[in-house]
Order: sequence, then structure tokens, then C-alpha cells
Amino acid sequence: MLGCDLGTIFRTTVAGGSYQDGLTVHLQGVPPGMMITEEQIYEDLLLRKPGQGELTSPRREPDIPLIYSGINAADSMPGFSNAYHTNGTPLVILIPNLDRHFEHIEQYQVTNRTPRPGHASYASYQKYDHWDDAIGAGLFSGRYTSTIVAAGAVAKAVLAAKGLEVTAYVKEAAGVVMPEMTIDQIRKKAAAYRRVRKEHDPIWQFVYKAGRIKPGMRFLEKLPVLAEVERMIGRFPAVPMDEENIRKEHGIHPKLFCPDLAAADAMFERIIDIKDAGDSSGGQIEVVATGVPAGMGEPVFKKLDGELGRMLSIGAVKAVEIGAGIKVKDMTGSQNNDPLYVDENNQVRFRSNNAGGITGGLTTGQTVIARLTIKPTPTISKDQETIDKVDRTNTVLKAVTRRDPTLVARIWPVAEAFMSLILLDHLVMHLGYQAMWRR
Repeated sequence: MLGCDLGTIFRTTVAGGSYQDGLTVHLQGVPPGMMITEEQIYEDLLLRKPGQGELTSPRREPDIPLIYSGINAADSMPGFSNAYHTNGTPLVILIPNLDRHFEHIEQYQVTNRTPRPGHASYASYQKYDHWDDAIGAGLFSGRYTSTIVAAGAVAKAVLAAKGLEVTAYVKEAAGVVMPEMTIDQIRKKAAAYRRVRKEHDPIWQFVYKAGRIKPGMRFLEKLPVLAEVERMIGRFPAVPMDEENIRKEHGIHPKLFCPDLAAADAMFERIIDIKDAGDSSGGQIEVVATGVPAGMGEPVFKKLDGELGRMLSIGAVKAVEIGAGIKVKDMTGSQNNDPLYVDENNQVRFRSNNAGGITGGLTTGQTVIARLTIKPTPTISKDQETIDKVDRTNTVLKAVTRRDPTLVARIWPVAEAFMSLILLDHLVMHLGYQAMWRR
């Protein structure tokens, strides 16, 4: 299948499907000498995985990643301490599907003749005919975004070593818009949200905190742990969450990462109201990157803002804006331009950032800002007009599969990962491969 890769020098290739045995991430260009752990990758995956409350699908995929290749199995010689570090060869990550029981597959089999409006099911059937991987929508399912998040966890670790940091969050959901906040305030809330989600995640408690999977274990030693997790799905003891205390101590909503608590509460309430009416809602994600050097990007067909537009590849994303975005249509040139000046330290600064940190497809050294507009979840609990795609007759579909009332709550970590992959690829092109990794 074409179209499953991203990047020029730092290359990401993904494979798998919603109800296949699992998904795969293949990364080329990962530098040697990095300590990348499965727990580190999981901490990002748990932010987008389903089965975590009222805002997600009840599918209970643990999303436990397994690093299959790309790291040293032991110290390579006496006196060296390079065990379990990346070695420069392709890094391969497996994400097994564990919650794919037959009763769920049967639900898809019953409804696959009648395409779900808003889904890829009709178009993919036209492309692949009866060979189409239609169980759970295959690679067209939001399930594949776990591969992007896993790859992004690696990319973010590399970017951090070079002083770049990428942060995403829910800016708008179900018509509720959060007020403006500084990126420092947002990142403080993001750190708290990540910590809270991890500490209250039963899979993290069972697998990583208990040391059932840790660096140095062989692949075949990890498989029995996954088999045990699969047997326990639906039976893991919940980790009690004192939501009021979390609100008071951290000022965050424990189930929705909008960094403004009042806005998050209003978003949550509105999302649930729409869900209870049998419908779904959309919203907007903002992604912010700091520490990006000036001059990064390539001309014409590799302009960085054009590359960031590839975030439309994330399922349910219908628009990508950079900087002021669509608001520029209502501005004059004098309002939209970002005036330059030299400060008291002889450093070049800008009075504003309507360009979102990119002009001419190249970075200016300012903060890079992108916003993703997310459509409502197409699977809803209302009758919808559709067809029988085999007999070509009109019919009505009533959704019976598991669904998310909104996708905004799960897409922000995907957006954070996707931007990280693009920025890392362009950073390597900007600095040069050898210079990038030179110590």
C-alpha cells in the first residue's frame, strides 16, 4: 500500500490495521546513543488510547509498545556502557491489538455492506474491492494514529536534545473556546495532566510500575506479559481518581486536556450533552513548537508550512492553519505583517507572529504555531441514510459499533507527534545528518 511513509531523512513508515494482529512503526534516521524505552513511548500512547472514560470509545486497547529492533542487546565490548541504547539501525516498534474479540468483529461484518456516512468505508471499497480491510476500518481507522504517537515519542526525544519542544492541546471543543494562555502556563498544565493520567492508568501500574516489562528483557519474555494483559482486559482494578483534588492541586480537568480548567469543564459538559442526544462534536487543536532555529525548511515543494499541512493526513482533520490562519482574509497588509526590530541585546525580534513562525516556507526563529480543525465523529447513534454497496440499493444504517463522542480529546497527542516528526526531518536537512548527531 502506497502512502504509508513520511519524511526524507528521518523516515517513518507504518503498517497494520484496527483488527489485524497489530500495528508497526519503522523509523529510519534515529541517531545512535539514545536511551529510548517502551515505557517512555507508552506514556505518550496512553494519552490517545481508548477506554479511558466518557470522552473515548469503550474499546480497551492497552497500546503496549514493543521495541523489536534498533537498540543494542548488551554492552558491545568491555568498558562500554551502550546496552539498550539506539545503535543507528532502523528502530521498529510493534503495537499489538489485544482487544479485538469476535463479537466486535461480527458487528463490523453485519454493517460492512452499508457504508458508514463520513467514514472511508465506501471509498476504500471502491479502491480495494472485496479485499478491503473493512473490519474496524483497517488502516483507515483512528487506530492507526497509535503508530504516529509512538514514532512521535522518539522524535520528541531527539528534538529535546537539540532544544526544540512541541506541545499540543485542545483549544476548542463542541463550540467552547478557551481563553489565551502563555505557552509556559500551558506546558505546566501539560506536565501535570501527563503525570495524573499515568499515575491513574491501570496498565502503567501493572506493566511498568510493577516492572513486568523493563529494558533488557527479550521479546519472547515480553509476550507472556501481553497474554496476561489480554486475559485481564475488562478486569483491571481501577485506580481511584479524586477528581476534585486533582482540580484543586493541578488546575486541570482529569479527562480532557484543555489547559484552562473552566473552559475544559464547559467543553466536557457540552460534549456529553451532544453525546446523550445520540450525536457527536468536533473542535480545534493547537500545536506550538519552540526552540526552532531560523532558516529551517526547503523552498518550493518542501516549504515547512506546506509540510505541516500534511497533518491533514490525521483522520478527522479537515483544515490546518499556520499562524493567523484564515483570519488573514480579514486583515490588511499592515495588520498581517510582523514588523522586525533589534533589541537591546542586538537580537532580531518581531512585534507579532501572524506568520506562525514561517515565511516563504522557512522558519523565522519564532514560535511555530499550527491549528487543526477536527470534524465530529462520523459514527453516531442516529439513523443515517446509506446504501447497500454490493446490491446498490438504498437503506438506513443505525450505528452499532463502539464510538467516540468526540475525537478532539484523543487527537491532540497525535498532532503533537506529527509536528515533531516533520520538524525533526527538516532539522536534519537543515543541520546535515552528521552535524545533527555530532557530540
